[in-house]
Amino acid sequence: MQFHRRDLLKGLMACAAFPGVAEASPASGDGRGLYGAVTGDKFPIKAINLSRINHAFLRAEVPYATREPAGTIVIDPRRHYLYFVNGDGTAMRYGVGVGRQGFAWKGTATINSKQEWPDWYPPKEMLERQPELMKAMKELQSGIGMPGGPRNPLGARAMYLWQNNKDTLFRIHGTTEPWTIGTNASSGCIRMINQDAIDLYGRVKVGAKVVVLGSGRGNEIAIGPGSTPTQPAQSARAPEVRQPVAAVPQPRAPLNINPYPMDRTW
Repeated sequence: MQFHRRDLLKGLMACAAFPGVAEASPASGDGRGLYGAVTGDKFPIKAINLSRINHAFLRAEVPYATREPAGTIVIDPRRHYLYFVNGDGTAMRYGVGVGRQGFAWKGTATINSKQEWPDWYPPKEMLERQPELMKAMKELQSGIGMPGGPRNPLGARAMYLWQNNKDTLFRIHGTTEPWTIGTNASSGCIRMINQDAIDLYGRVKVGAKVVVLGSGRGNEIAIGPGSTPTQPAQSARAPEVRQPVAAVPQPRAPLNINPYPMDRTW
């Protein structure tokens, strides 16, 4: 299917919501070791209420057979998983929220940029339809938008997907609605628990390949030549889980200014 930027802009107005697999064994036994409060970041992040999230979607290292090289991200929308390929027959697996029916996509892309606490620039059409959003908007470097922060729907981190040197307008990002992980809730973007988005941000490099598998619903927008054969080593609903891995330590650095005026997605 041909990729149309105008149609995509309409579809990506709700990649995240404005705020108002198999059982894994997290490091602490109940997930608090991975999803506790974060106090050392630019903004504090609350601990995740794991009673609202299916534990099948908690972060864990799992066996994973793939032809993709280490450092590749593979997203399986049908199972609501994102895999970061380790290169030793394993992958770090994260639960994600994906595009709802009508806004799914598949193909290959590249991580062109990563941003901490990214600004959000809602489309003009959204502001016209939801004028109440203007209360949270400010005049930013790239136009009217919401500064990065705890209430920003892009969450704590965003990774920007490009294809053929063009912005696809799709992102992998955190969320203010962690209970939507494991569901088809967005309009195409890949949303993660903030703690997981921070962990992935610390692992993936700019320039990394991203492979998005088909959802099986037959309505994906193809953004690249397609994915290479990539399959988990076992059923996604009953994998043999290795020792879960805690967050990767990250050196603190000044927040990068968002260089993309067209970053008007969520």
